[in-house]
Amino acid sequence: MHSKKIAVLGMAGLTALAIPSVAHASAGKSVTVTVMGTSDLHGNTLNWDYFKNAEFDDGKGNDVGLAKVSTMVDKIRAERGADHTLLFDSGDTIQGTPLAYYYAKVEPITQTGELHPMARAMNAIGYDAVTLGNHEFNYGLPLLATWIKQMKAPVLGANAVDATTGKPAYQPFVIKTMKVKGEKPIRVGVLGLTNPGVAIWDKGNVEGKLRFDDLVKTAGKWVPVIRGLGADVVVVTAHAGDNGLSSYGGDLPVENAAAMVGEQVPGVDAVLFGHAHNEVPQRFVTNKVTGEQILLTEPAKWGQRLSVLDFTLTKKNGKWAVTGKSSATLNTNAVAEDPKIVALMKKQHDATVGYVNKEVATSKDELLAAESPYKDTPILDYIQKVQTETVKKAIAGTADADLPVLSIAAPFSRTATFPAGPVSIRDMAGLYIYDNTLMAVRLTGAQLKDYLEHSAKYFAQLAPDAPVDLSRLTNAGNIPDYNYDQLSGVGYDVDVAKPAGQRITGLSYNGQPVSADQRFVVAVNNYRQSGGGGFPHVSTAPVVYNAQVEIRQALIDYATETKIIDSADFAEVNWKLTRDGKPLF
Repeated sequence: MHSKKIAVLGMAGLTALAIPSVAHASAGKSVTVTVMGTSDLHGNTLNWDYFKNAEFDDGKGNDVGLAKVSTMVDKIRAERGADHTLLFDSGDTIQGTPLAYYYAKVEPITQTGELHPMARAMNAIGYDAVTLGNHEFNYGLPLLATWIKQMKAPVLGANAVDATTGKPAYQPFVIKTMKVKGEKPIRVGVLGLTNPGVAIWDKGNVEGKLRFDDLVKTAGKWVPVIRGLGADVVVVTAHAGDNGLSSYGGDLPVENAAAMVGEQVPGVDAVLFGHAHNEVPQRFVTNKVTGEQILLTEPAKWGQRLSVLDFTLTKKNGKWAVTGKSSATLNTNAVAEDPKIVALMKKQHDATVGYVNKEVATSKDELLAAESPYKDTPILDYIQKVQTETVKKAIAGTADADLPVLSIAAPFSRTATFPAGPVSIRDMAGLYIYDNTLMAVRLTGAQLKDYLEHSAKYFAQLAPDAPVDLSRLTNAGNIPDYNYDQLSGVGYDVDVAKPAGQRITGLSYNGQPVSADQRFVVAVNNYRQSGGGGFPHVSTAPVVYNAQVEIRQALIDYATETKIIDSADFAEVNWKLTRDGKPLF
């Protein structure tokens, strides 16, 4: 009875305290809360291109890195009042530059105890919450766990759950409280959602350990919880594009579900999203349940933009309600790098620069990747050679040892170069820009043909007398360069006069036509084998090799061992583009 009296008194006390607020409410007291957002930072702390060993320059005037972001964040905190601003990130943080690679693989933070460069910079800037992206899982769960521990901000991922128990494996959400003078505080809830594709793309690291649930269902579960805990504003930070499509089959939940969350889950005010590397200053979708307008924004990539979301909150019946919202993206090229962040990163930056500029071999000729999307080039043949040799060595003495070994590679970078003379780790990493590992699968001749037909969709169909316009020949249907696979070890033509699906002609091995049931071992990367790009057969084919060898490292090791890069040893034109059977070039 006594405790009940206290409870009643407590309520009475709260009511008494709330009276002045009600008076303000009639005057329509409004407060603006600002949420700043980054996404897809991909290991960029400074405005530096490690592959070019120079300040970053993409020819469009964009800058990159957290040092630029820091200056802009400070500016907004000064303008709006630091106590009314928050800073979130939507994932893909710890992978993507030689700096990130160095502290994951060369001097791993899991062994040295060193602070991860992204943790060092983000902690200094003062992030309020960070969401897991799919690339967070690239280096395995122990490294991810170490980085999370080093972060001062909570790292969120509500839909990454324990594969056995189904319980959240990471913190699902956080509620930040902002004081308002003479008023009850404003509570901002942020729910973090990551990408279901992790189950495919990093299968080797997460299989049997983590499950990645549907973004919409997960938001539907947690948003009411966040609202129930008194959140006045709810922001979802999602590592997912906004087009409702997936780059993989239908076995997993939708990959790019950011807009779907806004449309289908009541109680969400805004979605700060990433993954697609697009710039979306402001977009509204209508929630199908409540009819409310939900704000969406995406801040491009690498720290090139900062999304700024403004929420107007007005007192209604003693409660804060969102009465207005808008967003914009700010270009970080408008500000200088924060000298505090530059100084903080110097030691780790210098260590990375020293590493990437180490010479590993000498090239007899200059080898360029510029034409590799439409011609068989020696520089891509170098990747094929290393992959083929690595797999051949590995399967010696196994049941597959007598099968021909083929290899698949895609033109990841049109700007990659091996200079004539010394070749550095930087040159190798510039050619192979992803942290993929090498695998090998067994495919039949019929499956190879299907695979190559899928790849050849990359080309636009050319009319018999149309001029060859290189700017329109490739990337048909917005297929990126990295999804155009070239096969070495067999001969074939790609006839671009034919419709997609009927383009591969003259598929042969050792001068003989490939038969439908002929068997081959094919070297592929883990992204492709796990279903990335939706190529047929490769994800269900028997795996004959998977030693988790990083392809970039294999290239570096091979060059270090052979010392000489001589195109005469590996260059072989085994495929070409044709039009009605005649060579295009």
